Amino acid sequence: MTAAAEAKGSRPKSRRLEPAGAGRATERYVLKLYVTGATGRSLRAIANIKAICEQYLKGRYDLEVVDIYRRPALLRRDQIVAVPTLIKKLPIPLRLLVGDLSRTEQVLKGLGLVARTS
Repeated sequence: MTAAAEAKGSRPKSRRLEPAGAGRATERYVLKLYVTGATGRSLRAIANIKAICEQYLKGRYDLEVVDIYRRPALLRRDQIVAVPTLIKKLPIPLRLLVGDLSRTEQVLKGLGLVARTS
């Protein structure tokens, strides 16, 4: 404990991620993940977002995975310039996250599932 914390009689705050749901239990998340076939990076992105969704949004999300090799026209429509890219369509605001989604805390922040302190 720091001297300032001791003087105030309080404990240091530790960061703890809480699954979404405390205030948003009914909000539905609509996500679209753009990938490039079955590359390692694409497979990691798919596995990572599925794990995050199952842990933090269980039963409250729709995830569409789009292979740009099979549906290239969607790249222009959704203005995708890099892959893998995750688009959070709902709840608003719309957000784009690029990469293999392995940094869970950053993905949660990007989805609007904020880290809480305790």
